[in-house]
Amino acid sequence: MLQKRGTTMCLRNKLKNQLGFMLVLAVGLAGGALTATAADKDKKKKDFDTTQKNAWIKICEDVKVKEIKEKQAEQKQICMTHHESLSARTGSPLISAAVRKVSGHKNEKFLVTVPLGMAIPAGVHIKVDENEPLKFRYSFCHVAGCVAEMVVTDALMKQLKTGKKMVVATVAISGKPVGFPVPLSGFNKAYTGKPIDGKKYANARKQMMLEIRKRQIELAKKKEAEKLKKADKGKDKEKK
Repeated sequence: MLQKRGTTMCLRNKLKNQLGFMLVLAVGLAGGALTATAADKDKKKKDFDTTQKNAWIKICEDVKVKEIKEKQAEQKQICMTHHESLSARTGSPLISAAVRKVSGHKNEKFLVTVPLGMAIPAGVHIKVDENEPLKFRYSFCHVAGCVAEMVVTDALMKQLKTGKKMVVATVAISGKPVGFPVPLSGFNKAYTGKPIDGKKYANARKQMMLEIRKRQIELAKKKEAEKLKKADKGKDKEKK
């Protein structure tokens, strides 16, 4: 029993590290991720775009996992059918959701990642369209946020494949309820299709981050120019 538990924990830690890496990277080729890089001319514009036609991508990667009972590391393939919404102003992750499939494992896992600063005991609720909400607990946190997960049931998979929108609800440390909308358009196509090309994905993500950084610099320069302009007006008034 202890050996089995140790084996499970070893694999779990490997998957946590891999998941953290993949969740941070899994943006770019999805329509939602690229849409988030568009400049916000209207400051009241929302960070989320739930009308995207292709909001999900699939990423697969081979990982060597050494379990306690095995003398040599075993090759595992981890596939993530993933969506991530980014802030159009800062580029930071707002919400991500993924179905994770590991070769050799019977059950798939559904995971959502919310920003840091949430009340861990409250857990997470997800609601797809008008279906009954599902509750599950947080499993771990990393630099990109805190992850809650549950086993994918047939009922949940059907909702993800046929649903239009999912809402991820949780509670902030302040006690304020927080809701994150997640579009489900494109999930079934991504889940049943082939994984994206790694090189194209990396290039798309690089370009996206460059655009976000460029916009941040432009906004900073604009604010500085406005500040100097106000200071000059103040000096002119003093002279008069």
